[in-house]
Amino acid sequence: MPGKHSKRWTRAGVALGVLAVAGATTTAAVAYGGTDQHTPARSTLPPATAQITRQTLLDQQQENGTLAFGRESSIANKLNGTITALADVGAVVHRGQSLFRVDNTPVVLLYGTLPAYRTLAPGVEGADVQQFEQELRNLGYKGFTVDTKYNSNTAAAVKKWQKKLGLPQTGTIELGRVVYAGSDVRIAAQKVAPGDAAQPGEAVLSTTGTAHVVTVDLAVSDQRLAVNGATVEVTLPDNGKVKGTVTKVATVIDTSDSKNPKTEIEVTIVLAGGGQNASNATVKVNFTAAERKDVLTVPVAALRALAEGGYGVQIVEGGTTRIVAVQTGLYSGGRVEITGAGLTPGMTVGMPT
Repeated sequence: MPGKHSKRWTRAGVALGVLAVAGATTTAAVAYGGTDQHTPARSTLPPATAQITRQTLLDQQQENGTLAFGRESSIANKLNGTITALADVGAVVHRGQSLFRVDNTPVVLLYGTLPAYRTLAPGVEGADVQQFEQELRNLGYKGFTVDTKYNSNTAAAVKKWQKKLGLPQTGTIELGRVVYAGSDVRIAAQKVAPGDAAQPGEAVLSTTGTAHVVTVDLAVSDQRLAVNGATVEVTLPDNGKVKGTVTKVATVIDTSDSKNPKTEIEVTIVLAGGGQNASNATVKVNFTAAERKDVLTVPVAALRALAEGGYGVQIVEGGTTRIVAVQTGLYSGGRVEITGAGLTPGMTVGMPT
């Protein structure tokens, strides 16, 4: 697994905008204590003005990510003996193939979500039996029913499979002969070497997925960005841009600082078009958390705190001004969505100095 991703590139600045409004408009709240219905027209013009616009606002944030093969997982040995071979680093291992060998016999990859946890033999029943039988069927073996019962028919098919693998034809699957993963795996690292003792429980390999993905670590406060199925834009090392889809969101503990572990949100993104050649490369990921189409907006600084609560804007019409109460919506890029009585695009609003 590559090192920790670099720190955040940009921030939306929403909180800063709100604080600026709260601080900069306190005086205005006293001077403009009413709404459109109660405030007479004034002849005092503001020092600066801006326009009400109709536009699309986006709550966007850019973060650094890593383009690689995703998070590494360890594969542990459960057999006694001697490690005699290991799959090569970078190799892709498919269903039915050997991950490593103990006493020159293969430990085989099969697909499944339930880890192997016991010996399978005639008379054993359970979900792990059904998972194994389904994989045996997927490898082309027949003569048994895929169900939760390991019976003599299953054992007969297993003997044929064992013969092909060069194993003793016992009809029994000892614990450690099979390793389950969700799909094909890529060998990321070898944790032991041929000739080492096969210690049950010891990690012998680390693996990843087989396709390049982008991984982003988000602060918990940015969890709104981490939405399964969301579309993001990724800027690659050559500055090319490609769309990506969030496919996994997980809460992880960063223990790189053992004294101050922290919780983060790990986001996995699959790129459109599949493979990318760069590996362990830093990329920029642009998240869009919210979008407001065709809304009225003003600069955040145009908001004025009202004495009765909430915000208003100062409408400038010729040589007079009036205050209109507004409801605020999405903040983005120094502007804020507003709604209020009689407001239309092109109206002029007062701005502070």
